[in-house]
Amino acid sequence: MKLHEYQSKAVLARAGVPVPRGEVADNAEDARRIAAELGGKVVVKAQVLMGGRGKAGGVKLFDDADSAAEFTRELIGKRLVSVQNPQGMVVERVLVAEQVDIAEEYYLSVLLDRDVQKLVMMVSAKGGMDIEEVAATDPGAIARLHVDPAWGLCDYQIRHALEEAAIPKHARQQMVSMIKKLVRAYIDSDADLVEINPCAWTTEGKLVAADAKVSIDDNALFRHPEYQGTAQDSAEDPIEAEAARRGIAYVRLKGDIGIIGNGAGLVMCSIDEVAAAGGRPANFLDVGGGAKAERVKSCVELVMMDPGIKGLLINIFGGITRCDEVAKGILEALEALKLSVPVVARIEGTAAEEGRKLLEGSPLVPATTMREAAKRIVELSYSNS
Repeated sequence: MKLHEYQSKAVLARAGVPVPRGEVADNAEDARRIAAELGGKVVVKAQVLMGGRGKAGGVKLFDDADSAAEFTRELIGKRLVSVQNPQGMVVERVLVAEQVDIAEEYYLSVLLDRDVQKLVMMVSAKGGMDIEEVAATDPGAIARLHVDPAWGLCDYQIRHALEEAAIPKHARQQMVSMIKKLVRAYIDSDADLVEINPCAWTTEGKLVAADAKVSIDDNALFRHPEYQGTAQDSAEDPIEAEAARRGIAYVRLKGDIGIIGNGAGLVMCSIDEVAAAGGRPANFLDVGGGAKAERVKSCVELVMMDPGIKGLLINIFGGITRCDEVAKGILEALEALKLSVPVVARIEGTAAEEGRKLLEGSPLVPATTMREAAKRIVELSYSNS
């Protein structure tokens, strides 16, 4: 789950990473008050979870509190659209922070390298808005250092990585300290990404996290109840945001055949079978264990929010999930939504016979195996294409 910039900076500050002073505001008057308290010379940043905020007009510098307030008034309620997010996101709050006089921009991040099952620290002397382009065109400009899970990072290892990344000598001592704190912030917050970009070397000779990005592992959110309210707007896709509000595990893909299953493994197998049959999976959706009829109905509603759906595959293998409850949810969804696309269901396991009997006479097409179900939904979905 992505955190807003102001939340990300709070995570870093708790670990001792230097961040600019600032507060969040959701109206012009609060923005004016904060800007005045900071001396008037501030930056106002839209707090939306999307890339390209600056290029989309969501970040601006000001020399007085009144101008900052007027910009906030214009920004709140506005939909920002960027190359990374063409659908755009509506601004509900802004961060008003003191300006940082930047002399040089670097890049720092800590994330998980699944190939070696260790954290990896990445650093580059080429920080700023176009770090993605740097990674694509000049990967050698980014140095990587794996974190030993038992011993952490030693200073000499960090210094070697900074030299490899061509970090100027005058910034290295402070950056060694910052990187160690960044790793601590990652671990303490149960993050799967902590990023500082730009990591600014100021004209005063100080290293500051001018911007920050933190993403928390969804499975650890029970340890961080303070972020529960962020879950619904952590997704850039509106259907994924709605799924977060409903507590449903959903990821939108780029296809047109909706997929619902119980258990992540079964859903992924369903996606593979649809692709193997020539179909284009539209989503990943796991209804979860022990799902009742109302939840199943909610899941069908969620999938059908995608206007490009041409067919729906439901693949249930009931263990603690009762197939008759699933069948009831499907019937309720069919009745409420008046679906015009084909629906194929494969239902096996606990109370499967009862579930299949409930579905008799409905528009739903039954299947006995996952492969058969995938083949059938592909045939029916594209028959008129």
